Amino acid sequence: MKQSLVITFLLVTASTAFAGEIIKLGDAVPSSAKATSLKQVLANPERYTENAVVVEGVVQKSCSQKGCWMELAPAAGKDGVRVTFKDYGFFVPLDSKGMKARAAGVTAIKVLSITDADHLEGEGAKLKRNADGTANEVSFIATGVELRSSR
Repeated sequence: MKQSLVITFLLVTASTAFAGEIIKLGDAVPSSAKATSLKQVLANPERYTENAVVVEGVVQKSCSQKGCWMELAPAAGKDGVRVTFKDYGFFVPLDSKGMKARAAGVTAIKVLSITDADHLEGEGAKLKRNADGTANEVSFIATGVELRSSR
């Protein structure tokens, strides 16, 4: 009985100690930078294609194959933006859904081919297709990401 209590205590203590752990990927995200709201970025994405900004949100989903993209939203269930990683330089954990994220980077506006749109939807992305099967996309290209468990 005593041994069970000790083991339970150690497991709870260990899980609590790592609950606030920050996973840092890519370049450092400036800690002093004030975040630009995702709502603001999505309302005027052209404004954020040149100079890097920091955005914050919740990971709604990520690439189910490698973690080579994530969808970041201001809050769970809200519209978000697909975040890719500069030069395919790093990936997020496959189980990052629900984590809080802080990312530095720029927006990109492009038309995805039918093949690219099919590929992304096969990995779990949600796209709005054009009549010809292509998809217009605003994405965020991150140079660095910080993830924190929301648990």
